[in-house]
Order: sequence, then structure tokens, then C-alpha cells
Amino acid sequence: MVPAAQDRLPLRRRPPVVLATAAARLIVVLKPHRVRRVLSALRRGAAPATAAQALAAREAVVAVSARCAGEGCLQRSVATALLCRMRGVWPDWCTGVRTAPFRAHAWVEVDGTPVGEPHRPGEYHRMMVVSLLPPKES
Repeated sequence: MVPAAQDRLPLRRRPPVVLATAAARLIVVLKPHRVRRVLSALRRGAAPATAAQALAAREAVVAVSARCAGEGCLQRSVATALLCRMRGVWPDWCTGVRTAPFRAHAWVEVDGTPVGEPHRPGEYHRMMVVSLLPPKES
């Protein structure tokens, strides 16, 4: 992936972004099933994220972390989801692969559209998704 542009984030807005990025760094070293379990627990009680909310979170994460601005798609996507959750919303968190050429990737999406990503919807075969739980029927 091409490194994302890195803009400055005002100092007063950095603490939650740095916290989300640091937490993501700890989460991404877990085994995949544990990453899924952690994110599944965190999504509870959130509202669906809009594309604008998810993009704002992604841009903030990229602004404070050189790792997330470059090739660190797993940490970037987890940090974006965590920051969204801190703001009361949740995007779909996805990991997947493509075959020609082979590449693994992690991203967030809203309504089936990758947020802030150069690839088209459907370019990667989704292998793991953590989305909001459907509302319970009474």
C-alpha cells in the first residue's frame, strides 16, 4: 500500500488518538482469534459509524503515527476502529486477501465501502469481519 498523507493534528485532539494507537499496538500482537474477540467485545453498545466519522478517525490515526501512515495496515485499522468506538460509533473492521498479486490487508469500511483506502470494494476477499451486532428483536 502507498503511505497515506500525514497531516498535523492539533495538540488538544491528540490524547485519545495516541491512546487508540497505543492500544492497537498491543492488540495487533495477539493471535487473530483473540484480536477478533477483543474487538467484538469493544463494539458492543456502539452506533453505526458514518463514512465521515470513520474517515476522520483514520486521518487522525495517520496524523499521529508514522507506522500507521505507512505499511502498518493492521495497527491502522484497529486504531481507527478503537478511536471510532471512543467516539461512540463502530465501523466494520475487516481483514482479507487478494490473489493477483497475493497480498493481505486490514481496513475499516462503512456500508461495504473501504474508508480511506485506495482499493475498490471487493478487491480483497474478506476473511475476518467485526461489524455491529444486528439489533435484537423484542
